[in-house]
Amino acid sequence: MEKERLDTELSANDFKQLVEVYKSIVATETGFSFPTDPMDQLWKAVAAVFKSWNNHRAITYRELNGIAHDWGTAVNVQSMVYGNMGDDCATGVCFTRDPSTGEKRFFGEYLVNAQGEDVVAGIRTPAPINDDSKNDSNRDEKTLEEYMPEIFQELTETYQKLERHYKDMQDIEFTVEANKLYLLQTRNGKRTAQAALKIAVDLESEGIVTKEEALLQIDPETLNQLLHPRLDPNASKTIIAKGLPASPGAGTGQICFTSERAHSLSENGEKVILVRQETSPEDIAGMAASQGILTARGGMTSHAAVVARGMGKPCVAGCSSLLINSQEQTLTIGDKVYKEGDWITVEGATGEVMNGEVPTLDAEITSDFATFMGWADEIRKLRVRTNADNPEDTKTAVKFGAEGIGLCRTEHMFFEPERILAVREMIFAETVPAREKALAKLLPFQREDFVGIYEALEGKPCNIRLLDPPLHEFLPHSAEEKAELAKYIDVELQTIEDISERLHEFNPMLGHRGCRLGITYPEIYKMQVQAIIEAAIEAKKKGITVKPEIMIPLVAIDKELSQLKEILQAHIETVFTEKGETVDYKLGTMIELPRAAITAANIAQHADFFSFGTNDLTQTTFGLSRDDAGKFLNEYVAESILPQDPFVSLDQEGVGYLVEFATKQGREANKDIHVGICGEHGGEPKSIDFCHRIGLDYVSCSPYRVPIARLSAAQAQIRNK
Repeated sequence: MEKERLDTELSANDFKQLVEVYKSIVATETGFSFPTDPMDQLWKAVAAVFKSWNNHRAITYRELNGIAHDWGTAVNVQSMVYGNMGDDCATGVCFTRDPSTGEKRFFGEYLVNAQGEDVVAGIRTPAPINDDSKNDSNRDEKTLEEYMPEIFQELTETYQKLERHYKDMQDIEFTVEANKLYLLQTRNGKRTAQAALKIAVDLESEGIVTKEEALLQIDPETLNQLLHPRLDPNASKTIIAKGLPASPGAGTGQICFTSERAHSLSENGEKVILVRQETSPEDIAGMAASQGILTARGGMTSHAAVVARGMGKPCVAGCSSLLINSQEQTLTIGDKVYKEGDWITVEGATGEVMNGEVPTLDAEITSDFATFMGWADEIRKLRVRTNADNPEDTKTAVKFGAEGIGLCRTEHMFFEPERILAVREMIFAETVPAREKALAKLLPFQREDFVGIYEALEGKPCNIRLLDPPLHEFLPHSAEEKAELAKYIDVELQTIEDISERLHEFNPMLGHRGCRLGITYPEIYKMQVQAIIEAAIEAKKKGITVKPEIMIPLVAIDKELSQLKEILQAHIETVFTEKGETVDYKLGTMIELPRAAITAANIAQHADFFSFGTNDLTQTTFGLSRDDAGKFLNEYVAESILPQDPFVSLDQEGVGYLVEFATKQGREANKDIHVGICGEHGGEPKSIDFCHRIGLDYVSCSPYRVPIARLSAAQAQIRNK
């Protein structure tokens, strides 16, 4: 091929040489000569399309879009038309609406005497099809409307028919051969979340779609783009690691290795990313102060993931390529060592970790959002609550349309500096009076927390889980903390060491926690229900209707619930007598163990409600640790052993069976029982569809997933009519 012709059109001789090169490649790669029989060529082309289903790019695309690997693909065989046979020929691409903004404008680009690949590959600079398509770089180009007015008119009439027929914005490829218009393909156009909302609302107002059809057009997960900051799409980025996309949004800041340091720097106006092996309830303050969270361990329902989603913070979890040295305060990724103060960026929707500071864009919510979500609320039957532990998260969730709290984790209230010492005093108390003395210090804090939450709920129901985690989570770890506690409760340091050793458990998540704590130390639960009821009475005096639902966790045996119910009801009656005031309340349980689901009929006789804790129910049904399973679950999904991560999307065949069975048995035993789900599955569309189909009353999810749950519930109603 002539060297001087490389930057111009290829000659006929060039093409002949190129064909010989390709034929040689085919022979080398396949061991066969390129076929000369046209029918043989056609069938080999068809086979190549079928084989493409399993290439790396196709597999990645399906994984990103949740498409099953066993569907297979199809092949269209059609005759060719040519846009490169002269000046009465052309080819182009157009959109019936703006895929970036959703604006109702027809626009696109075309080339005269060209084939389609010339437009989409950027081999030649295309011209605008009409004035709406012009930009600064092509303002003087002749439009298709000017060059081929009749063709443009026909294209305009055709796109309007296609929109009405497919009831959606179209992405169209066309060719003009000898002044005749041909459509090569049309498909629903890809668009941003903002554009999707506007297009759906506009199509309904134009009478092209119904509200139900408009609601089905939008993937609920895309609403994440509207609710969280996102990376500037025009900014350059260097990806240095990848973990699990545990909580969407983008955040950039300086590396911090401790919660205390993150909180301190944040108070000084610094932006930080909290980097930990894994987080615990002790890290709440640091997580709240951070722009994002990055952990080396943990899965999609780990503490870091769950809390970050509730806070609306981006989180990348289970990033196993991180090497964190807590003593040296360093983070090693590959051959590069990062120290505290170095800048990184996390993208929680993709699980990507980037070097340095990448610019982000603020979330945008338009009036179309309110209109669209109003339609969802009109249609759905399944109610949507939120998981929230403080007034701030509650207000956020109510703003996003939450209809109450489905899970308030009271243990998250215990880690403030002025409270943790009282909690530890209670744990290390050797007698009931000493324990009650420590709990009395916590009572006003708990009562104040609940008053704030009740006020934020504005009369909506509030389901409050009594203390659930094992006591070891509250123990002092550092020498300084142990010394501080010894001084605070006036005991020898060795006593602290001895009791800590005694409280150690080999498998604390299946140990002395939940209702087992309540039965062993009923004074803990009595203090909590006293705070719940006294706060409700205080709120009532302020004119706020309160609907507390008191939830006892980790029940496996009906007698656990009946015994605690008797103790707590008696204590509540005492509070009513002391205060001279009563409030309505409910008392129920969280179903998170297989035995509880199997014996639901017995448990329901003592419960006003069931709330399925599907995070733990998934753990105990599968025998999986949600914090460790991330190391191999991706492989299980890739090998089709599991269709998806069961901690992300509810395992309907196994865990779902238990939920459905327990719901049916519970309602048969107690016709007044109400039933909901409060695990992280409560914000996942497929899981919500399942909850709708089996007739649950509500789902509960983190505040920033409330709109996703509302739309998913509406779509479930439409699809399952």
